[in-house]
Amino acid sequence: MSDASRDIESLIELMARLPGLGPRSARRAVLALLKKRAGLAQAMATVALNARDCHICGNIGTEEICPICADPRRAGHEICVVEDIADLWAMERGGAFKGRYHVLGGTLSPLDAVGPDELRIPQLAERVSREGAQEVILALNATVEGQTTAHYIADVLAPLAVQITTLAQGVPIGGELDYLDDGTVGAALRARRRL
Repeated sequence: MSDASRDIESLIELMARLPGLGPRSARRAVLALLKKRAGLAQAMATVALNARDCHICGNIGTEEICPICADPRRAGHEICVVEDIADLWAMERGGAFKGRYHVLGGTLSPLDAVGPDELRIPQLAERVSREGAQEVILALNATVEGQTTAHYIADVLAPLAVQITTLAQGVPIGGELDYLDDGTVGAALRARRRL
């Protein structure tokens, strides 16, 4: 096997580790990338060189402070806590939230040796106190780890007298009850509101 073939196989193996890609999908992705390699290599090198974490919220960008944190029109009294950058981007796509974010970098997971200090929980508590936030919205996934993390954060922030809320859970718009799992139906029933 030539060095070029080994390099391509190594790239395929690396791509196969990405979420949502298996060996076959990774091979197809690498082949597609190789066809468009002229601009792609430069773009990847530029991103690798310039990308950095926002030192306030943990978002990724090209400056020390991301555009969201730097935007004076964003409500500084609301902080939406998300697990990772993909969740922040999903919230931004919706366009409904006009406050600021805090990226934890994951969720608490004792089995994986992920505790509060491996996440950005201490920075969140310091930030809430420093910025005088009035509300912290916990937009964490409805998993055991996500809910455990949410309860832990609520306990950490309790002495700061900040309002702590979570996203509503239940039936999605356009969803049909017959296709939903029991947990989603139960959560929707418990979160019902007056019409």
